[in-house]
Amino acid sequence: MDSNRLKVLIADDDVHIAELIALYMEKEGYETYEAHSGAEAVEMFKKVSPDVVLLDIMMPDGDGYQVCREIRQVSQTPIIMLSAKGEVFDKVLGLELGADDYMVKPFDSKELIARTKSVIRRSNKKEAEESKKIVLPNLVIDQSTYTVIYHDEELILPPKEFELLTFLAKYPNQVFKREELLDKIWGYEFVGDTRTVDVHIKRLRAKLTYNDKWTIETVWGVGYKFKYKSQ
Repeated sequence: MDSNRLKVLIADDDVHIAELIALYMEKEGYETYEAHSGAEAVEMFKKVSPDVVLLDIMMPDGDGYQVCREIRQVSQTPIIMLSAKGEVFDKVLGLELGADDYMVKPFDSKELIARTKSVIRRSNKKEAEESKKIVLPNLVIDQSTYTVIYHDEELILPPKEFELLTFLAKYPNQVFKREELLDKIWGYEFVGDTRTVDVHIKRLRAKLTYNDKWTIETVWGVGYKFKYKSQ
């Protein structure tokens, strides 16, 4: 199978419905996998790591709610719950358990495809946004908004201090020479000397007091590193 195709796991105890949905999805270029029980759905999920799950609520060995719970314990993969039940309670329960969308049977194939594409787009956007965040104990650096949250409070940093902190935190425990930091943060055309780096490090340290998990450490005769202890 084409490794570049997005994978859809269809979990429905009705084989005919599962096959019909698979046909719709394959026409759209998706790679499909089917499961016809709750246990099989969980097992298949772990095996193929799908990009989206279409999950029927009614299963012979347990309901889709339980499958949703088990998936959410290990993954944030988009889930669309499918059900003949249209009551508000059922929809709310599914969404509270972590489903991304809920569709009532019978549904139009075009709407199912549109909603599938929508939850995948939202998931990709969320992942892209989260990838721009560096999360450490008592410190969150958000590159998309240029903000730093330190001990649950926003810390205002000038642009170069922010960029210097972000760069060092991206590469924990890696030593950088002052000249390298000048090139990376200030650029090759910067007119100045390595004392500029020292001044900015000093300012950062004054704002980021000692933490037992991480610190900006001086490597004498070389430069600086963001020392981080994962344990």
